[in-house]
Amino acid sequence: MHVRFGRFSVVWLLPFFFSACSSPPRGFIILCAGDSITAQAYPHFLERLFARDGVRARVLNYGRSGFTSGEYRAFLERNRERMSREHPDAVLLQLGTNDVRVDGDRTSAAEFSANMKAVADVFRSFRSRAGRPPILIVATIPPVPPGTPLPFSGESVRRVEEEINPAVRALASGEGLPLVDNHALFVERPDLLPGIHPSPAGYRALAERWYSIVRPLLEASR
Repeated sequence: MHVRFGRFSVVWLLPFFFSACSSPPRGFIILCAGDSITAQAYPHFLERLFARDGVRARVLNYGRSGFTSGEYRAFLERNRERMSREHPDAVLLQLGTNDVRVDGDRTSAAEFSANMKAVADVFRSFRSRAGRPPILIVATIPPVPPGTPLPFSGESVRRVEEEINPAVRALASGEGLPLVDNHALFVERPDLLPGIHPSPAGYRALAERWYSIVRPLLEASR
């Protein structure tokens, strides 16, 4: 069968072609960045929340167990090109728990602030499939429960309250970033935080807290 594409046929096809090329990507890509509190569980529960509500989303777990802010900064700089190819629509960032250890991982407040600023700058250089910078959301870190054994101590408990979380809030305020108060979640529900890491119910609650912030922001960005 011979098919002709005359002048009028081509003109008729052009609007369809350009409409298909310019249509927004389907679904969302969310990159979760942090330490073991990220690596262990909450991204899994977060993806299930999107699925529950019929929202297409791929949640990437780039948490790295045991990493301080400085170690994550180095990891991100080494893997910048590979991670940028994920084209996230949003990045969820929570770091700081290992920075308050009292061993060789101890990080000063000034170093922590500098590391977090550098990490934020790298993530904001990424581009989504639509060519936009990802929505970067930062979070305060959970408390260190009193009596947590080494490499944490009473100093760690104090530093979360007086140094790390104030630095996170200052970053959010100074850079105009959305803030998720995960610290408040576990202050209100200490039963969800039996140690440094949340319980399974705590991880689900953590995912719900993230979800309540990130989904409306993603929907508004479309």
